[in-house]
Amino acid sequence: MNSTAAPSSHAHSLPLSRLLAHTADAVAAVRGGRSLTEALAACPAPARPGTQSLSFHVMRWMGGAEAARERLAPRMPPPRVDALLITALALLWPDAAAPYPDHTLVDQAVACAHQIAPRSASFVNAILRRFLRERDALVADLKATLPVARHQHPRWWIDQLQRDWPRQWTELLADANQAAPMVLRVHAGHGDAAGYVTELAAAGLNALAAGTHAVVLDQPVPVQQLPGFANGRVSVQDLSAQRAAPLLLGTGPDALPAGARVLDACAAPGGKTAHLLELRPDLALIALDSDAVRLQRVADTLARLHLHGARTTAADARDTAAWWDGQPFDAILLDAPCSASGIVRRHPDVRWLRRGSDIGDLARTQRALLDTLWPLVRPGGRLVYATCSVFRAEGAGQISSFLQRHADASAGQAPGHLLPLTDNPAQAGATAPVPAGDGFFYARLDKQS
Repeated sequence: MNSTAAPSSHAHSLPLSRLLAHTADAVAAVRGGRSLTEALAACPAPARPGTQSLSFHVMRWMGGAEAARERLAPRMPPPRVDALLITALALLWPDAAAPYPDHTLVDQAVACAHQIAPRSASFVNAILRRFLRERDALVADLKATLPVARHQHPRWWIDQLQRDWPRQWTELLADANQAAPMVLRVHAGHGDAAGYVTELAAAGLNALAAGTHAVVLDQPVPVQQLPGFANGRVSVQDLSAQRAAPLLLGTGPDALPAGARVLDACAAPGGKTAHLLELRPDLALIALDSDAVRLQRVADTLARLHLHGARTTAADARDTAAWWDGQPFDAILLDAPCSASGIVRRHPDVRWLRRGSDIGDLARTQRALLDTLWPLVRPGGRLVYATCSVFRAEGAGQISSFLQRHADASAGQAPGHLLPLTDNPAQAGATAPVPAGDGFFYARLDKQS
């Protein structure tokens, strides 16, 4: 699901009580360990836009909502009722700027309770009305005593950011609760950002050029409203993610040779694969991913963009015997599995799905991928390592360790950690100040000739 899709209007075709029921189901799924994307896919299509809008809102304020429910009802109610309470409390949280008046939310939450758990309706009504009566003092106390209520993230996540970014951690936590901008990438073979901005204006959509081929919309819209989306003239891709392809390809004397042999490891869903071929159609490119279902998304993306220069292969990159033909690569892009802590604005459920122990497990996977793929780079070639994470263990710490293990590697010019803050440098070619891109890390590793 497109996480930058336009939020739904208040004037839903479905009653709010129905949307609250679907949202509570999605919240329960996330609290049970399923991704919000998966939960929303199971939602009936007519309810999906409104449920997505409300679910994203709840995910951003669920820390305070859970703390409030525990204070007001120490004994946990049945799971579906609890999820409804968490949903309503998050929407009533005073910092959240919910899309409905308080009395409407309470009335419709009680109506929802009558539908899904009739015996609990009076309990839901009592808890929500008590919250409204005591809200100012209760929220102030929760914020003062509980970091999870103050920052709307798990405690381990807060502590990790404080260690990694002692000067920026509070700003990073606050930024994570803002909606991310919708950013487009204009197909290099079909024009540039300035021309597409003009075309958007003619269609009644305001935007600005944020680079040679990058465009930032003033407001998110469904992709079907984008001129030329269906026939491949434009794609959705964040500013930070758009740095990968140019970094791997190089420019001038540093550019990859004609017909360069390139591997995009962990390629799904295919945005970076497509960008590489848009900029250099001559590449001999292998798009590799261990998930055959997700790899189909790469093929679908390339088909929409009319790009035919890649061979897709389903295999674990670490199992080279299963997919590698023994011929070295001029360049490898390793967009490694990571915590996704840098894209929590777009996927606000990530903070509640991850555990502190995951970071060490992911770092070990990243290390294994680096050590396995590095020997596949030809002498004089390069590997670009990327993660959409703001945690140092998945970025600078990972590469520092790699360079100590591999004497034939040196660090080339690369952005390093890009934080989703206003000092995240804009791309070259931006015509005006642009919103910050997602949190990313980039390193370029050059192999000695």
